[in-house]
Amino acid sequence: MDRRRFLARAAVAAATGIAGPFAGVACAGEQGGVTRVKGYGPLRPVRDKRDGVVRLHLPDGFAYRSFNEAGSAFPDGSTVPGRHDGMAAFAGPRGTAYLVRNHEVGGPVGAFGDKDKAYDPMAGGGTVTLQVTRHGEVLKAAPSLNGTMLNCSGGPMPWKAWVSCEETVNGPDVGDDHSGGDNSKLTRRHGYVFEVPVTGAATAKPIRSAGRFAHESAAFDPESGALYLTEDCFSFASGFYRYLPPKHPLKAGRLLDGGKLQMLAVKGSPREDLSAGQRHGASYATTWVDIDEPDPSFTGRPANDEAVQAVGKQGRAKGAAIFSRLEGAIHHQGTIYFVSTQGGATAPGDTAPSGFGKGRGQVWAYETWSGRLKLVYESPGSTVLDLPDNVTASPRGTLVLCEDGDGDNYLRGLTRHGELFDFCRMQPVAGDPGAEFAGSTFGPGGHTLYVNVQSTHGMSFAIWGPWQRGAF
Repeated sequence: MDRRRFLARAAVAAATGIAGPFAGVACAGEQGGVTRVKGYGPLRPVRDKRDGVVRLHLPDGFAYRSFNEAGSAFPDGSTVPGRHDGMAAFAGPRGTAYLVRNHEVGGPVGAFGDKDKAYDPMAGGGTVTLQVTRHGEVLKAAPSLNGTMLNCSGGPMPWKAWVSCEETVNGPDVGDDHSGGDNSKLTRRHGYVFEVPVTGAATAKPIRSAGRFAHESAAFDPESGALYLTEDCFSFASGFYRYLPPKHPLKAGRLLDGGKLQMLAVKGSPREDLSAGQRHGASYATTWVDIDEPDPSFTGRPANDEAVQAVGKQGRAKGAAIFSRLEGAIHHQGTIYFVSTQGGATAPGDTAPSGFGKGRGQVWAYETWSGRLKLVYESPGSTVLDLPDNVTASPRGTLVLCEDGDGDNYLRGLTRHGELFDFCRMQPVAGDPGAEFAGSTFGPGGHTLYVNVQSTHGMSFAIWGPWQRGAF
């Protein structure tokens, strides 16, 4: 879309108060909530094409293959790490896809792959890059970033790169986190974003000006060149940020350090608490406040709980808005859609989840062209939508929400017309009740939905079938 058409559409949307391909969802919120529909039909147990084990429940006509599980070997003899998390797919040759996948491994457990290339040889997280077929057959697999920590999610960049986010501020200058790992064993500070090329290995140089905090996801706006960032500060208030690099990344060919970090605030309402239950169709005019010290270093090894709030407190002191556990984010036609996992009010019959936030999830939309923030959806209860996490969009404009709930976890669809449906249920993982869906992403042409199950023995999946029969 050229700039003139983009601005024309923006003007129409501003006049109506509704913008983007998910306008129907916004309307549904104003009319009293999202409608539940059957989607692709009832879910049934389906056997894995790899080994015949039932791992997913899907509608009739859909099939899948799991691949690249934790503990399997890379060609160089090193081992695939666990905790598969955020992921993106890029077009490869002859109909294949390149997948760049995060691994949310914490603690000073040692780097996987070649330790000489690691950002911190004591940290066990990072990314793996694979080339796969449309049916989940692995052609190539190798570490592409190692020695980072708790790589949760990130975002695909149009210059053929993945931005991987560390969801921590661990380092030798900070006290140990809730896991009890000895941070004094770490050799570098963590809490940054890293750029990973689609082919080849990352330079393992953090973008320090994009902040040192519990990063979750990244979503790039090609019009402005801004990188939007979510924060999942589990036990404390979180924020919605944007990083303004010193040069537009599409001109620079990469994400440059040395830019400005800002945090979103509601105009005329300092420290607005958006983690609380919202009215249907809630909408806010917004502004941005500067973060003066985006990359704090610490002396005296302060408590981890103190260090993880250092950047966010700067923004809130200037009036930045309060969110609950911001996780998945995606850019779609001028709008950033992002998820607040525990946002909202506690529904009757539900109990409030642990951590900051009392609800079962919100989906927000930030219009980059108008600066307007709108509530797309707020879960009415755990039986409808339970702690949404990663998010992506289908080729036909339906959001895919990965659940991270207390019971059965689903992939759910949220259509442009405000309809919510179940698409896939995870077979419970033996010995790991905390297993969850993560990293959903459609491959080139929309033939395959790739997704991860994050677990101590995690793995990736390729799902295919009659997409034309429903909203994906």
